[in-house]
Amino acid sequence: MLNACWYEPELNPTYADWAAHYGTVVLPARPRHPRDRAKVEAGVQVAERWILAVLRHETLTSVAQANLAVAPLREALNDRPFRKRDGSRRELFELLDRPALRPLPLAPYEFAQWKQAKVAIDYHVAVDHNFYSTPYRLIGARVDVRLTAQTVEILLKGRRVASHIRLYGRGRYQTDPTHRPLAHQRYLEWPPERIIRWARGVGANTAQLVETILRERPHPEHGYRTCMGIIHLGKYYPYVRLEAAAARALAVHAHS
Repeated sequence: MLNACWYEPELNPTYADWAAHYGTVVLPARPRHPRDRAKVEAGVQVAERWILAVLRHETLTSVAQANLAVAPLREALNDRPFRKRDGSRRELFELLDRPALRPLPLAPYEFAQWKQAKVAIDYHVAVDHNFYSTPYRLIGARVDVRLTAQTVEILLKGRRVASHIRLYGRGRYQTDPTHRPLAHQRYLEWPPERIIRWARGVGANTAQLVETILRERPHPEHGYRTCMGIIHLGKYYPYVRLEAAAARALAVHAHS
């Protein structure tokens, strides 16, 4: 739980995703407030008295062995008549709970992590050191990212706007061609021509480095982050130093 508020608790996104998959509702309780979950606490006490206490002298060496020991005690507890009312736990379950149960989903829940990211100038989001494209119109937007072992889903205000196969490693790109603008010059503040023009204003080495970065990437947009980093350096260091650094980068083929 992200926010243990009594009135409007905020669930952990993964927990909420799990609950939505199985069509169930989670009603969080505050920590150190046992009265918030009195029914649960009473159920734990019953299990401790009628199951754990009976097995307190047993030595169980595996989960399977523990399950075998607990099973008959659980069945006996469920069939045990109530003291202050008619029936048993099993009878109430069959009468009230079972008719309300729905079938499980066809596929089990796949564990997912949730992150937040900002769509960069190259219309990609950085997730776990790799980059995934979104529709170019979302440049600058804050999005939610849902990660599973196999997929990466990008959502804007709860609506999925992109889906990719998950990449592993570092610095890899997953770009959907349909996310690319038809003419970057119309939509991006820094199209390739403007980046190269700025680099030429610094010096020949810087221009050559920027052109090499844009040329070596599968798509020119993949080099925007690196080039923007070079431009950012120009705000803090003299152009003479930046030109010298570009010359050294070219000499050792450090195009990153």
